Amino acid sequence: MTDPEGRRPETTGADIGALHAELGAAVRGAVDFRTTARALHTMDASNYRRVPLGVVAPRDADDVAAVLAVCRTHAVPVVARGGGTSIAGQATGTGVVLDFTRFMNGIVALDPEARTAVVRPGLVLDRLQEAAAPHGLRFGPDPSTHSRCTLGGMIGNNACGSHSVAWGTTADNVRELSVLTARGEALTLGREGKGAPEGLLALAGGELALLRTGYPALPRRISGYALDALLPEHGRDVARSFCGSEGTLGVLTEAVVDLVEAPRAQALAVLGYADESAAAQAAAGLLPWGPLTVEGMAADLLPASAGLPRGGAWLFVETGGASEAEARARAEAIVRAADVMDALVITDPAGQRALWRLREDASGTATRTPDGREAWPGWEDCAVPPARLGEYLRDFRRLLAEHGLHGVPYGHFGDGCIHVRIDFDLLSPAGVARFRRFSEEAAALVVAHGGSLSGEHGDGQARAELLPTMYGPDLVALFERAKGVWDPDDLLNPGMLVRPAPLDADLRFAVLPREPVDVSFGYPADGGDFSAAVRRCVGVAKCRTTMVSGAGVMCPSFRATGEEEHSTRGRARLLHEMLAGEVITDGWRSTEVRDALDLCLSCKGCRTDCPVGVDMATYKAEFLHHHYAGRRRPAAHYAMGWLPVWLRAVARTRTAPVANALAAWAPAAALAKRLAGIAPERGLPRLAPETFSRWWRRETARRRRAGTGTPSGDRVVLWPDTFTEHLSPSVGRAAVRVLEAAGLRVLPPPTARARRAPLPASHGRVCCGLTYVSTGQLDRARAVLRRTLDLMEPVLAAGLPVVVLEPSCAAALRTDLPELLHDDPRAARLAAAVVTFAEALERHAPDWTPPSLDGPAVGQTHCHQHAVLGDAADRRLRAAAGLTGELSGGCCGLAGDFGFTKGHYEVSTACAEEQLLPAVRSAPGDAVVLADGFSCRTQLAQLAGRRARHLAEVLADGLDRA
Repeated sequence: MTDPEGRRPETTGADIGALHAELGAAVRGAVDFRTTARALHTMDASNYRRVPLGVVAPRDADDVAAVLAVCRTHAVPVVARGGGTSIAGQATGTGVVLDFTRFMNGIVALDPEARTAVVRPGLVLDRLQEAAAPHGLRFGPDPSTHSRCTLGGMIGNNACGSHSVAWGTTADNVRELSVLTARGEALTLGREGKGAPEGLLALAGGELALLRTGYPALPRRISGYALDALLPEHGRDVARSFCGSEGTLGVLTEAVVDLVEAPRAQALAVLGYADESAAAQAAAGLLPWGPLTVEGMAADLLPASAGLPRGGAWLFVETGGASEAEARARAEAIVRAADVMDALVITDPAGQRALWRLREDASGTATRTPDGREAWPGWEDCAVPPARLGEYLRDFRRLLAEHGLHGVPYGHFGDGCIHVRIDFDLLSPAGVARFRRFSEEAAALVVAHGGSLSGEHGDGQARAELLPTMYGPDLVALFERAKGVWDPDDLLNPGMLVRPAPLDADLRFAVLPREPVDVSFGYPADGGDFSAAVRRCVGVAKCRTTMVSGAGVMCPSFRATGEEEHSTRGRARLLHEMLAGEVITDGWRSTEVRDALDLCLSCKGCRTDCPVGVDMATYKAEFLHHHYAGRRRPAAHYAMGWLPVWLRAVARTRTAPVANALAAWAPAAALAKRLAGIAPERGLPRLAPETFSRWWRRETARRRRAGTGTPSGDRVVLWPDTFTEHLSPSVGRAAVRVLEAAGLRVLPPPTARARRAPLPASHGRVCCGLTYVSTGQLDRARAVLRRTLDLMEPVLAAGLPVVVLEPSCAAALRTDLPELLHDDPRAARLAAAVVTFAEALERHAPDWTPPSLDGPAVGQTHCHQHAVLGDAADRRLRAAAGLTGELSGGCCGLAGDFGFTKGHYEVSTACAEEQLLPAVRSAPGDAVVLADGFSCRTQLAQLAGRRARHLAEVLADGLDRA
């Protein structure tokens, strides 16, 4: 079945066609051999890449059996995959991938009295936690990927998480498992030998001495097969021995898991130490106090704004209790017992969640060293006895230094388990050779400290080759014999755990171009290299979270469709394969990449919410630029991409009343939408009868005639964005009213006719280029932005702030401008001058008191505000005005041209229905509906029949009433 190196021969083209046809006939679920499906499943969250033949989403166990039967006939391997967040490569394969997340993803039963749940393998952990919570229960293990990892994947890797010091590993919480062997035998695994395949117990019984002496005694020993669970003194627990087998022994179809009682209240003690070694040395001494977690992190992974106590490293020690007071008392007792530099006890749930989010995102943030170098898994999660952790870390640091490598350890200090991403050079032969040498020496170091090569994420390809260092040849040979009992045909996930592929083979970077790709954006954080930007996605899949929390945005299209190709990770995978050129072979012309990016809202949520800062909106603009180079574009690109041109033409000819009348006449509107590529379900926005600039000129003339003076405070330039200028001039008028009430002198940008004048009062044709960027018309965007920089030179020379009212335009000026015109120093100067409405008031009129509005507010923080601009100043301004309540997160779904484009209406409305529309519908009748973005206001008007207003409009009304 395999060659001497354990590699399976390639399947012929004829075999693939027959395989596809037979699976399609035998399986009721989805069978997908398309290029897109194969490209999406080439990688997990590891360094490895394998191209599958196809992907099957089974509906039930019968479907799984059918897949196994067909693949066995064709000698094609089968890989069971959960959320695809495995870090050792075990969720990749060259045969057929089983995706359980699509159909086999539910809870079969939940018994609060027995404290058990029966679950399918594709169930996301958070869904189980939500179902158990009303009963005061939870599943104990909780990896940092809890919002997207599946129970099947957790069982396959024997996942643990931060609460393992209290509730153990997944194996400690499994009661029974229903599995199918590669030859189609259905087994129910349990204790006392229940469900063991023929020959397994005899195999274990013949090697009792080896099983009793060959395994290190430590809480996080995950490496290899857990054959010691078959010992009589361990209850001959076949289910436990199956946990951590990484899909190599059988395919899980159902599991009975234990639930634990969740504490009613938690407190978080944050203990500060001088460095990580001191924190690690102290961790084991806290275990007698019965904490729920003992997690360690160093300063390199935590922002200065986190508000932590003094120190260079910290332990996050969670305690539980029947009340907040009891939980706090336990946390304070730990603080008194610990020898720390400083400490802090947090009982506020929001404050605890904020710190835990930093810990959970570490698997992503650690992929960049403090000086910006790429860092990778590969030596990701070894574990040593907790009492030896401090000593091990000191030796580990020395080993890194000897190899000229850098990494930031963090993780489950209470269990002696360390996570680390290291700046391996996995692009050059010399770097890969050093990666191998380091891995071999690190394995020896861990074993010398009595540890395990894997303490949580499994061995996969990253560490299986090194298992003889830990277990010796006899026990590794026993692993191979056990694999032969379960899977004699080597059908299931070959190359993992036994007869492993080399740890430096199949690296996902090997297929990428060696020279930088010619691109338009500067990609400053990635050295100008588009391939490096795409490599940012390491697969931790936070974008696959099905429910957004707080102010989060990413990834609205995935939550609307549930499809991998519409997640940030999925799109990054397709771009990776486009650059590789093996699966996706037509480069920038790829229809697969185009179709996946089509439902990207360009919300920029991933720029902030993704732990590694993937910016899919920029990648989309880059791709569209190349994809349509020299070709005809979709009608919407001309209609909405060139929106500033069309609206200025209407303004010049003063035909807004005619345009509005035609838009209101159904036949004309239908024809216009069809020609412009606009969704027929959409109403066309009405143009303002008078543009903002025309009003401003008229108002300036009136003041001149009346001899009315202007405020003498700081000068600010008010940016007349396209939406404020032509569609919502009331926002601009309100902003002038408020800014002047605060004592600021409001000026317009210079015009083309008078740009040499110091600061002329007439409006100029500045533009942020947003509509061109979002449709990938980057040549046009550059031309528009260079003209804008020419016009803005007097403003830049005077060092004046530029107030931008529309968040999407402000974000374009802050980020797209300097990244697109990275060769023009004026771009960075203008980007730095941009301030939001609230920032302008806070920075330039700090003593001004807004009118007292005193009432509830509802609405949504604009996605670009969240991702690029930040909303801290807005929050403070709302609070100062007496507006109460939190604005929702997510995305409104209209997102500039996205929601207007034909074919996007369903996804657009689904995004709005997730958070924004429910929040507005459930708000009190007197609540102020806030939406600073024109798209958000339009979406609310069209889908909810509610008029939303910019914060400037609400404050201006308050001034008028005062």
